[in-house]
Amino acid sequence: LQISGYLNLLANTIDNFTHGLAVAASFLVSRKVGFLTTMAILLHEIPHEVGDFAILLRAGFDRWSAAKMQLSTALGGILGACFAICAQSPKGAGETVAWILPFTSGGFLYIALVNVVPDLLEEKNPWNSLQQILLLCTGITVVVLLSLT
Repeated sequence: LQISGYLNLLANTIDNFTHGLAVAASFLVSRKVGFLTTMAILLHEIPHEVGDFAILLRAGFDRWSAAKMQLSTALGGILGACFAICAQSPKGAGETVAWILPFTSGGFLYIALVNVVPDLLEEKNPWNSLQQILLLCTGITVVVLLSLT
């Protein structure tokens, strides 16, 4: 088995830990914020996990082992949620949320920008760049509209 498979599992576990932090902290804010955060993470995770499964297969794992290892990385999410709940301040959830949500959202923004911006800068076709920028703006608009309802 190639080391890339194990590195992918480690990165996926850390990613799932931050997702667990974000979901639990969001539910501490309100049910609405919690459900919106959960839906956003689920929409992100479906293609992400399929890609990780393919990486594990390419690294030499058989299908059953890759599936078991992918499921084991989900424990990182549970640990993240437990950590967020246990980190609540005696003064209330507000102090917990005050550092968890900026930490997780900043991490998500950093990863997204590190992945997206270099691709945009390397794009030779201006029409493709415009389409990608419009889709990014559409995503931002959807988030703003959902936050207003």
